Amino acid sequence: MGIVNVTPDSFSDGGQHLQRDAAIKHALQLIDEGADILDIGGESTRPGARPVSIQEELDRVLPIIEGLRGASAPFLPVPISIDTCKPEVMRAAIAAGAQMVNDINALQDAAAMHAVAASNVAVCLMHKQGNPQTMQEQPHYQNVVDEVSAFLRERIAAAEAAGIQRERIVIDPGFGFGKTLAHNLALLRELRKMAELGVPVLAGLSRKSMLGALTGHDVAQRLPASVAAALIAVQHGASIVRVHDVRATVDALKVWNAVNGEIT
Repeated sequence: MGIVNVTPDSFSDGGQHLQRDAAIKHALQLIDEGADILDIGGESTRPGARPVSIQEELDRVLPIIEGLRGASAPFLPVPISIDTCKPEVMRAAIAAGAQMVNDINALQDAAAMHAVAASNVAVCLMHKQGNPQTMQEQPHYQNVVDEVSAFLRERIAAAEAAGIQRERIVIDPGFGFGKTLAHNLALLRELRKMAELGVPVLAGLSRKSMLGALTGHDVAQRLPASVAAALIAVQHGASIVRVHDVRATVDALKVWNAVNGEIT
């Protein structure tokens, strides 16, 4: 999953693809580099990020989705995911051609649940503790792996009860969303327990602060650590890795697949 942030304040690439043409160019480049999914977001969810209005988010993401559909219509080679927690943005993005909703709130908003259930799109249900403004102040768990697993199990059940078929559901443990470094490492180490819930697992570790804490490097120097984290996530059961650096991650996974006899 290649990341297309149409935001001025994302932690890694804020402002780089804020303009429509730059964002579309970046998205098409990610496809060329091997992205299987594009994840388009118009609101930063980094720690401390400010929320944006519904209209502002729509103004950022809809021209990109519509432009990609227009640039390659009707045969864009990969699906588009909309990274949002707002039901209004979900509905508009789905109408514009998005085929997946990536919701950091795991459809806990009833209107968001209805927006997805009323469509045929896929959904990613993510765990977080707190909200982006405060989530990294004092995250606390008795057992982070058990608590995240229990939350995701409950959200899968809620989605199915709302009429969302299991084959449409993906889960994300939410690395960095209300977790300390120790919490993140425990989740990565035990990621296969998430896979045991019976739906694909998405891991988003690319360039995150946990990698900076481990390596001492700032966000612009975290490529090797990001690739290593993505590879470990796949080894531990992730089916999707959400990354900024698609080509490098694809190359690493090609080697891993070859060693494991999965050359295609």
